[in-house]
Amino acid sequence: MRQQLFKVEGMSCGHCEAAVREEVSKIPGITTISVSAKEGSLQVDDDGTVEAKDIIAAVDEAGYDATLVN
Repeated sequence: MRQQLFKVEGMSCGHCEAAVREEVSKIPGITTISVSAKEGSLQVDDDGTVEAKDIIAAVDEAGYDATLVN
């Protein structure tokens, strides 16, 4: 299992968190998603097959900008 951390710009509420969580959860291989509007962060655990660019694209689809932290 691998953990990836992203900084997410533009989230301000629980609805924002839910939108990000919903899009990211569509990616095969994701096992855990933790979203915090307060921290402006997204932490994803995956099976090692998920590329950061796919997660960034999913966050973009939700209407926010993400950058990989680690």
